Amino acid sequence: MLKIEDLRVNYGGIEAVKGITLDVPENEIVTIIGANGAGKSTTLRTVAGIVKPASGRIYFQDEDITALSPDRIVTKGITLVPEGRRVFPDLTVLENLKVGAYLRKDNLEKDIQWIYDLFPRLKERSWQEAGTLSGGEQQMLAVGRALMSRPKLLMMDEPSLGLAPIIVRDIFGIIKEINRQGVTILLVEQNANMALQTADTAYVLKTGLLSMKGAGRELLNDEEIKKAYLS
Repeated sequence: MLKIEDLRVNYGGIEAVKGITLDVPENEIVTIIGANGAGKSTTLRTVAGIVKPASGRIYFQDEDITALSPDRIVTKGITLVPEGRRVFPDLTVLENLKVGAYLRKDNLEKDIQWIYDLFPRLKERSWQEAGTLSGGEQQMLAVGRALMSRPKLLMMDEPSLGLAPIIVRDIFGIIKEINRQGVTILLVEQNANMALQTADTAYVLKTGLLSMKGAGRELLNDEEIKKAYLS
């Protein structure tokens, strides 16, 4: 579904991503793990059109989307759940969800109900301002808002960041359920244990370079990965 070929991204004079190539097959959960500063978030932001690459190509469903603007990329079927959630604190839960559908002109009720089925707590807090929600509820809202654009590929940047372990388990359970319902997922995550348990395929990014690829469960049992990311 998504192909990244020899992608290089610069921040000022620093090469943050150094020629990575990876594939995200349709209907899979693919994760990228690595230390802080490895280039994980930069990769997602570049696919989303927020950051422009120095070189390389990005293809989505065999179409070159490298030069497209972020709004055009959303219309193609790619949505990013950013790190830090970034909900609109003064808008209600329902208003935040509707913002996620800003490019749509059709009726939203069916999809709002779908989000409420996935996240019953959001339904309970439908008229509550997003800034008053807990961290876990804000993460649920950020995911729900992204799903309102009906993405084919959902990219998630550090969805477990700052959340209690029990909430992290809930979030990863929901990630698997979203995938079961037909949404392909590209996940960047520092919680390597949960990411590798969840992913079909995993890539390890180290200082802007891909150092390893394999099945999620396979890498979970790799001694090098255990030492670097699971100890």
